[in-house]
Amino acid sequence: MVSILRKERHVVQHFREAGAISPAAAKRLDDLHERHGLGLRRLRKRAVIREASPDHFYLDEEVWQALGRTRRRVSIAVLALIVLLIVGVLAVGRLLAPS
Repeated sequence: MVSILRKERHVVQHFREAGAISPAAAKRLDDLHERHGLGLRRLRKRAVIREASPDHFYLDEEVWQALGRTRRRVSIAVLALIVLLIVGVLAVGRLLAPS
């Protein structure tokens, strides 16, 4: 998972460096030297990388930031569930332990 996120950040960085951050500034993927890899496919699927016109793409910064916020919220929720599970297991263990 970390590797996939790194690939996505790499794609975002390419688009930022090329200035392809609006429909008017959209660039061809070949001009960005961007491969059609996993990171790009995932970002296109999530509408972070959008097609402004045929074969011209740009980074939607608002969607990228919203995706980051969503990922952080999900991570916090999962962490909270894990903590609750551990606390629950410990509590049950104490109840079942001989006195």
